Amino acid sequence: MDSTKRQITKIAREVQSFVTSSMKLQGVGSGECDILHLVRKNPGISCIEISRILVMDKAAIARRVASLERKGFLTRETDSDDKRRQHLYATKRCEEAKESRTMLETRFYEWLTDGLSGEELGQFTAVLNRLYMKSKAESRAGFPHLRME
Repeated sequence: MDSTKRQITKIAREVQSFVTSSMKLQGVGSGECDILHLVRKNPGISCIEISRILVMDKAAIARRVASLERKGFLTRETDSDDKRRQHLYATKRCEEAKESRTMLETRFYEWLTDGLSGEELGQFTAVLNRLYMKSKAESRAGFPHLRME
């Protein structure tokens, strides 16, 4: 039985809902956020690479990328060696949206933890950090302890 009752997941969904609704006001749809994140983290990535990483249809990725380009979040550059290949880059507007997203998440978590004593908050963040480090290490290793093969 899951003693956590998946509360971390449930809180993450609530913050995601808050951020998504707030980002819509900036013109970024929920399906576009993952693309922006990938382009920011991987400058020069192609639509094909995004499609493979997000396990999404290439046509759907192309439509979202075109929309983000029209809105001024991404730019496209043609590969000098292969004119069929295009590289995507984040614009200043994309970076500002990332900062806005981070600010929104921070606002939510500050609101959520408001009312905890300093000691409670310290204990909570220490345990949370330990859990995060463990999950990050497992992820980087390819989830060897969790795979169902």
